[in-house]
Order: sequence, then structure tokens, then C-alpha cells
Amino acid sequence: MEVQISHLQYAIDTFYFLVCGALVMWMAAGFSMLEAGLVRSKNTTEILTKNIALYSISCIMYLLCGYAIMYDGGLGLIAIESVQESEVLASFAEKENPLLGDAVYSSASDFFFQVVFVATAMSIVSGAVAERMKLWAFLAFAVVMTGVIYPIEGAWTWNGASVFGMFKLEDLGFSDFAGSGIVHMAGASAALSGVLFLGARTGKYTPTGKAVAIPGANMPLAALGTFILWMGWFGFNGGSVLKLSDIGSANSVAMVFLNTNAAAASGVIGALLTSMVLFKKADLTMALNGALAGLVVITAEPSTPTALTASLFGLIAGIVVVFSILGLDKLRIDDPVGAISVHGVVGLLGLLIVPITNPDVLLVGQVAGALTIFVWVFVSSSAVWWILDKVVGLRVTKQQEYEGVDRSECGVDAYPEFIK
Repeated sequence: MEVQISHLQYAIDTFYFLVCGALVMWMAAGFSMLEAGLVRSKNTTEILTKNIALYSISCIMYLLCGYAIMYDGGLGLIAIESVQESEVLASFAEKENPLLGDAVYSSASDFFFQVVFVATAMSIVSGAVAERMKLWAFLAFAVVMTGVIYPIEGAWTWNGASVFGMFKLEDLGFSDFAGSGIVHMAGASAALSGVLFLGARTGKYTPTGKAVAIPGANMPLAALGTFILWMGWFGFNGGSVLKLSDIGSANSVAMVFLNTNAAAASGVIGALLTSMVLFKKADLTMALNGALAGLVVITAEPSTPTALTASLFGLIAGIVVVFSILGLDKLRIDDPVGAISVHGVVGLLGLLIVPITNPDVLLVGQVAGALTIFVWVFVSSSAVWWILDKVVGLRVTKQQEYEGVDRSECGVDAYPEFIK
């Protein structure tokens, strides 16, 4: 009976991991649609090309070296060894009740779940640098970000490695359940560095520094992308429980799903109410970013809050993201999709509120973790951006920007019927 249960638990946990990974992979479609909706029509093909290419690059680089760097498993495919049946059954034999054991699943399923997280972090950069960056410079950065930069900070945070041999974040009481900082703030840190190197889009700011609205081309696509991301986030947070096959884990998964949904819904309400107060209008783009802010803020710890607390966190995140977007505009930091605010500012907020509901987590550890992630990713990304700028250049010409990067970078118009 014990052997049969062990087989079943292994199969269930592996299958659950794979399904959640597939949901996170589908977030690539969400980012594509969201960004395609929020950029101008003349830049749509290029942003879609970036998204499908960055996902592919992420998968290959994490396979070649990223996974090994992050989890010390060897090199490339050697790092993804299947767990032998005898090893699985032996691990269960040591436990009085195998259904209360640790998560045991296929190593390949673990790699698949991890690699889609890497692609998510890189997708955050795509929208922030949209409409003025050279395609191949961006893709070159993606190679380094997904193959080296992200895996190193992932090793420090999720694998317990010491930070440059000095200290371990886990010893300081750091925790990031599904990646508010490890994935989202990391992506935003790289994006911020890239935006500072690039500068603002032409015409975004007046000589006096006032921001000029540059509307996106397709609000239905942006809304669709947000809903796809919302759905994919159930895999993002739910899969991070790592286990489904016992009563405790199943209840934890259900609570994570509930809190993830509640935070996103409240984020929409918070952003909508804030936009009504500030603009006297129900700003759809702010509402969409409010949903994403709610999702990001709960990602650091979706298992310990009550549904009401998760809703409160989401509400606060929805308010914060609106003010952050406006604040970055005042600083003349041009982010066409609000990625730095949604994933960076709110990602930091998510880390800092974890101790409120999880007494095992220390605020000092969260601050140390946030600083470690930001400093490492921002500085290393800046070095890569600087090299790329000197070697190939980061920004397209003013004429190419005026005509749209679809033509100069891809040679295909997304909406040819409307191009004269």
C-alpha cells in the first residue's frame, strides 16, 4: 500500500508542477498582448517579436547554464537528471506516513517550472524599453540576463547560496514565496537600468518636463493580456506550494489561489478609485496595472494572509501603483507600460509586508534581500547595457523611431491596412 501511495504522490505532484508551469508559460501570451496593446501601432510587430524571442532565449540559456548556476546541478542537460524510482520510494520509506512527506517530483518538471519564471522576469524588461530600443541589442541583453544575472540572484534567494561568500539571506530571515522580489523586482531593476540608458521616447516630455500622454494602440488587446496574466498567476503562485498530494498542501494551494484572486480584484478597485480621484475618469490602463499590482504584491506570501488581508494588500498596491507611475513620469523616467512601477515598486512593497502575516520572516531580512536583488541586478544590468551601447548602440535613430520600429527592425507592419 505504501509503495502504491508513493507512486501516486510522485505522479500527482509532478503533474501538478507541469500544469502550473504551463499556466506560467501562458503568461508569455499575456505580456505579449498587454504590451502590444499599450504601444503605438507602428511598434506592434517588434514588441511581439521581442516577446516570442525572449521566451525562446530564456528557455535555451537556462537549459545551457542558468539552471546549473542557480541550483549547482552541473552543466546544461546534465543538471536535469530524472529521479530514479528507487530513490523516490526510499525517501518515502523513511516516513511513517508517506502522504506527509516533502514534495517529490520529476527533476524535469522542476526545470520546466523554473524556466518559465526566468522568461517572466525577462518579459518585464520588454515593455519598459519599448518603442526606441534596437531589437538585437535587447535580445543580446536577454542572453546575459537569463543565463547569468537572474540565476545568480536566484541561487542566493531560493537555493540558499551565500551572497559573494559573505552572508546567506535565509539566515537573516528572508522569504519570497513565489518571487515578488526574486522575479518581479529583479526584472524591474534590469528594466530601470535599460530605461536610464535609453532615455525617454521622443515627444514624451515637454521642455519644462511635463509628461505628454502617448496612448496605446489597442485597449482590447491590453485588457485581454491582463486577463491572461491574471489566469497564469494561479500557476505562478499555486505551483510555488510545490506539492498537492496531501490534505495540508491541498488546502494551502486552495488558499493561495483564493488570495491571489482577491488581491488582483482589490488592486483593480484601488487603482480605479485613485484614478477617479486624481483624473475624474475611470482610467482603464490604471485599472489594468492595478490588477497586476495586486498580483505582484501577494506573490511574496500568498499562503499566510486571510482572504480579507490579501484584499487589503491588493487595494493598497492598486493605489501605490498609480502614484508610482505618476512619480516616475515626474522624474522623466519613460516606461510605456508601467512595468517598473508594477513589478519594481510594488514588488518591493510585497516583500516588506510579508512579516505582517508570516511571523517567521524578519523585516531586516526582507530589506536585506530587496537590497541584494536590486543592487546586483541593477549594477550588472548596467554593465551589460553600457557594453552593448558602446558596441552596437541601444537606441534606434530618430527617423526610425518616428516611422516606427516595425519597419526598421522587422520589416512587417502589424496593421498594414491602416498604413499609407
